Amino acid sequence: MSLADQVLAVNDDLPIRTDKPVHSGKVRSVYWLTEEDSRRLIKEKGYNVQPDAPLAIMVISDRISAFDCIWHAEGGLKGVPGKGAALNAISNHWFKLFRENGLADSHILDIPHPFVWIVQKAKPVMVEAICRQYITGSMWRAYSQGERNFCGIELPEGLEKDQKLPELLMTPSTKGILTGIPGVPEVDDVNVTRSDLENNFEAFNFRSADDIGRYEQLLEEGFDVISKELAALDQIFVDTKFEFGYVTDAKGNEKLIYMDEVGTPDSSRIWDGAAYRDGEIIENSKEGFRQMLLNHFPDPDILLNKDRMDERFALARDNELPVDALMNLSKTYTEIAAKITGNKIQLSQNPKAEIIAVLRDEYGLID
Repeated sequence: MSLADQVLAVNDDLPIRTDKPVHSGKVRSVYWLTEEDSRRLIKEKGYNVQPDAPLAIMVISDRISAFDCIWHAEGGLKGVPGKGAALNAISNHWFKLFRENGLADSHILDIPHPFVWIVQKAKPVMVEAICRQYITGSMWRAYSQGERNFCGIELPEGLEKDQKLPELLMTPSTKGILTGIPGVPEVDDVNVTRSDLENNFEAFNFRSADDIGRYEQLLEEGFDVISKELAALDQIFVDTKFEFGYVTDAKGNEKLIYMDEVGTPDSSRIWDGAAYRDGEIIENSKEGFRQMLLNHFPDPDILLNKDRMDERFALARDNELPVDALMNLSKTYTEIAAKITGNKIQLSQNPKAEIIAVLRDEYGLID
């Protein structure tokens, strides 16, 4: 079996019973179950949700997205072997720890296969909750060009690249295009301040102004749980993105939960501790792949400049990367997943056939 066969690149063509269009994102595809199937599964499996809660099957892929584009390699390799399973395994591990530490639940109700989650519908908070413990990446680029105010927080002079910040920094940005909020541009992914959230909490889908404090608490506690666990493995949790939403449990209690993925090499920067102490940065995250792309192409501005998106999409579409670029990333993902979870990531021989079998035989979702 070829390497390309072991990669799940297309994940929106599974024969899962649904009466709605399949929503396919950069990495995951979402299949909304029929009302009948949702009710049946809630009853059969005893999920802690309302009897009429809409459920979905969320299938991850091995696609690799960077700079808002999907990349591929020579030889028909359209993803990173082991990436999907590694991302899900890491998220599952952190979500379980969050529950054990009494923080909050996630949107995941069941894990039928390493590539698959059964999730409940949540009303998302329209904030990408970004936490930073070190100054690097886009924040360092802005700081080095003289910017000192980030999301209403003033940074001191004299910080150096990759230095630990005086305190954990929360720098939220908009999730999607929000309209009619004073002082917040109507574009995706723009930084907002805490006072923007407080003054317009309903526009950001918060139930109350008090929930802003609750989201910050969950952000800080979640970051702390992951950071301590990684420190025990001599890994540094540099920065990350969390997403939140509201759901209602079986007893009718509405609660704020974690959603999407957490603490993964896709949503976070993770550095090797020993290398950092020696003055070197070894990325155990997607950041290394981003750097490779910036070095690989003669005009890196295409990847950094949002005014050149058409050129960027063409670059990703028309260029086959060296196979090594994706295999190095595969090693990064699978090794950090094994380190975090304590379990080796097994590559599926045929992930699509496995998913179809389990959803048909154990969940009755495929005819």
